[in-house]
Amino acid sequence: MEPENHTGIPEFYLLGLSENPEIQSALFGLFLSLYVVTIFGNLLIILAIVSDPKLHTPMYLFLSNLSFSDICFTSVTVPKMLLNIQTQRKRITYADCIAQMYFFTVFGLLDNLLLTVMAYDRFVAICHPLHYTVLMSPKLCFHLLLLAWLISILGALPESLTALSLSFCAVVEIPHYFCELPELLKLACSDTFVNNVVLYIVTGIMGFFPLAGILFSYSQIVTSVLQISTAGGKYKAFSTCGSHLSVVSLFYGTCLGVYLSSTWTQGSWAGVLASILYTVVTPMMNPFIYSLRNRDMKRALNTLLCNLSSPS
Repeated sequence: MEPENHTGIPEFYLLGLSENPEIQSALFGLFLSLYVVTIFGNLLIILAIVSDPKLHTPMYLFLSNLSFSDICFTSVTVPKMLLNIQTQRKRITYADCIAQMYFFTVFGLLDNLLLTVMAYDRFVAICHPLHYTVLMSPKLCFHLLLLAWLISILGALPESLTALSLSFCAVVEIPHYFCELPELLKLACSDTFVNNVVLYIVTGIMGFFPLAGILFSYSQIVTSVLQISTAGGKYKAFSTCGSHLSVVSLFYGTCLGVYLSSTWTQGSWAGVLASILYTVVTPMMNPFIYSLRNRDMKRALNTLLCNLSSPS
């Protein structure tokens, strides 16, 4: 079949997870439940932080941005999948596919950068506690957040812009529930060398430097904590970064799963399963991790829920 330019293809097709109606119904209920829990869990985190003056600190400012990013990250893919299952329509326009791919990358990068900023915050709090309020000034926090957003917005552009030059064959069936760049590159009829180079460069830079920053921060934290003489002091220091470390492990663990499944396995199911963990389960788990492992957040959530449930 002769390749034709993407402008001649009005719509792509997202094949989703299954063609079986019974399985689709189960998937709809499962993903709707996960999505609702993700939205409400992260919204509660944001509302608890906003409503409690004691949580108006750099760490919780970054956490509220992470929760907002997780809401957006999940909302880029899951509602479209639910709509496709409900309406039995698998079509997605080329413009919507590129837009979905772009915003998926934006909020994925933002999550990564926010976790790096939060690691720096923990580094300053534990290694330089006496200078914490000076080093983590409101102005610096604002600049760090602004930088994270700008890098994410601009960092996602190269992959999306180079994807615009791709040409596709007559029928484009994506064996996934959302538009993902590696899947598009497999289906392109034109040369994808430049796209692959851009993909590897952006992934390498945006993956290596944030991870290096996190590892450096925690290496300094461990070194500093080991110098504390009392066991209680060590536990207290480590407990302040336990939630963040759990989220980092979950985030990079699922990212690694996506990478390994796409690199070492031939079938698409392993990659799809890893993507589900990355795009749905991780954003849903973050509120639980912070609310269960953080006493200040527990107290703020209890106060918020009591205020919401009490009669006006």
